[in-house]
Amino acid sequence: MNHFQFVIIAALSDFSHNKGRTFLTSLGILIGVMSVVLLLALGLGLKKYISDQFDSLGANLIYVMPGNKKALTSGGGMVGGIKFDEKDVLKVKRVQGVEVIAPVFAKPGAEIEANGKTEMVELIASFDEINAVMNLQLEEGRLIEHRDGDKKTKGIVISPKIAKSLFSTSVEAIGKTVEIEGQSFKVIGIYKSKGGGGLGGSDMDSHVFVPASSIYAFNPDKKYYGLYIKAQSKEVIPQVKKDIEEVLLKRYDKKTFSVVDQSEIMSTVSQIFDILNLVLVAIAAISLLVGGIGIMNIMYVSVSERIKEIGIRRALGALKIDILSLFLIEAVFLSMIGGLLGVLISAIIVYLVSPIFPAYIDIMAVILALGVSSCIGIVFGVFPAKSAADLSPIDAIRYE
Repeated sequence: MNHFQFVIIAALSDFSHNKGRTFLTSLGILIGVMSVVLLLALGLGLKKYISDQFDSLGANLIYVMPGNKKALTSGGGMVGGIKFDEKDVLKVKRVQGVEVIAPVFAKPGAEIEANGKTEMVELIASFDEINAVMNLQLEEGRLIEHRDGDKKTKGIVISPKIAKSLFSTSVEAIGKTVEIEGQSFKVIGIYKSKGGGGLGGSDMDSHVFVPASSIYAFNPDKKYYGLYIKAQSKEVIPQVKKDIEEVLLKRYDKKTFSVVDQSEIMSTVSQIFDILNLVLVAIAAISLLVGGIGIMNIMYVSVSERIKEIGIRRALGALKIDILSLFLIEAVFLSMIGGLLGVLISAIIVYLVSPIFPAYIDIMAVILALGVSSCIGIVFGVFPAKSAADLSPIDAIRYE
């Protein structure tokens, strides 16, 4: 048996004699590691959820909106500024690489009412092209059609979320009447749930779609707050964006509109979540610091309880480095036990949550958590270990 093995066995022997204290000491590290791993897992899951929703809209989607690009990609720039008209629609439609264009009038924060119940929605008024641009899939009834624009149909297409809230089921909602801002609409269809992933990361299931011709009461000048464009492929997007900007610059100042694609919005959303996740992890890491202080405190107690043992070891030839390594390894083991248990419990929680939310544990998060817990054991264990190693053998043996 070499020296290192002997030291490890000695440390484990001490733990076996004080099981309760060992567990309670490791508890602080356990909670800290579990908090960090869970927050990272939930953050990664949330980012994946939003990414999936963006993918459901299609990677070749381009938005032309009023306002500067910085405000738009941070969720602003959607109200005020210039408005687009039919001339803009026709000119942009002729840009090479544009497959479909859907001019959009939107009314955020609109109230939809039915059966005495009210929900806040974003009213989207457009034409049948919006179905292809937003990749809307039908669940019940029908989507907006070309004939609705000609007949000024006051139909409305809602999400399963809104249908369930107002009418209990999607099937029951078809044919029913709802009111938005004093205007009556008939539910003609339910689109399949899309979740988050709208412009700025908004909830797509809170959108309702109506024919543009049916909301002239809200939009008497027939102007549009934005143009939603589906490019022929992802590869042509940079050139299409450049050509659209050149077309619009003939009528508008560069600072009054923005042309952005899905990747730009997703990048901004990811940056926001990364910063938020970093802050939350930093807060959770405070519990690791508290756990480290707990380890240091218990190690000092352990040193005081084993002063005679230390004196006997030194008298039998143990060097300072031997005593230092013994207590340092004990401190690292305490941290590692808490770290491993924290990762294990986190994995169980993520496994239970994963069917309803796409949280997942990244291997780097595990390595980081275990590495940090080990470092905490070293940092907070070195002071008690050094105090033990510095004890005089004679004074230690005489200690009562």
